[in-house]
Amino acid sequence: MKGKTQVYYEIDKCLMNDTKPSFYLKNMLKKSIFTEYPFSMLSSLVKIQQSPSHHPEGNVWNHTMLVIDKAAERKYKSKDPRILMWAALLHDIGKTPATKIRKGKITAYDHDRIGGELTRKFLRVFTKDEVFISKTAAMVRWHMQILYVTKGLPFANIKDMLKQVPLEEIVLLSLCDRLGRGEMEEGMIREEEKNVKLFAEICKSFLSRN
Repeated sequence: MKGKTQVYYEIDKCLMNDTKPSFYLKNMLKKSIFTEYPFSMLSSLVKIQQSPSHHPEGNVWNHTMLVIDKAAERKYKSKDPRILMWAALLHDIGKTPATKIRKGKITAYDHDRIGGELTRKFLRVFTKDEVFISKTAAMVRWHMQILYVTKGLPFANIKDMLKQVPLEEIVLLSLCDRLGRGEMEEGMIREEEKNVKLFAEICKSFLSRN
């Protein structure tokens, strides 16, 4: 039987080299080791449902698989593709504890902040590289800012976000996250790309003023 550390390095290899890393991850989901901590943080996402209007692809696991494949297509644009890919894989692990039914609706409030802390716990099982851990956790922590910033919500915090993550990297992760949503028509894709561009422009404007 493969040990946890061996599986971690296999995941790392597939994230960095595979054009569709979801193939490997979907296969590993069938293995008993994926029910063990900390891989259980990933396998538990199968049970976490999302709002059908925002996530027609279904549960959080399905969404995550789409996001890592989108990230794999674009990692050549990243200055640190390993951080991008691990952030894509772990970006929604906070949804397991955060997801609730409120007034008949599925919500996952604060899953970005919770996910940042869980990312640290996950990666510290396998590596002592605190720079890598901190940078990946920060990407997870701030991945929802595209929504908060573009919609002018009170949770928007460009100042603190840009202290922790490079703008180009969080924009890239945001694009992969927004496009990882099942079957999307061309018009929907263009709309998401437009929102990501707006997010980048607002953040750049903030930087120019501060």
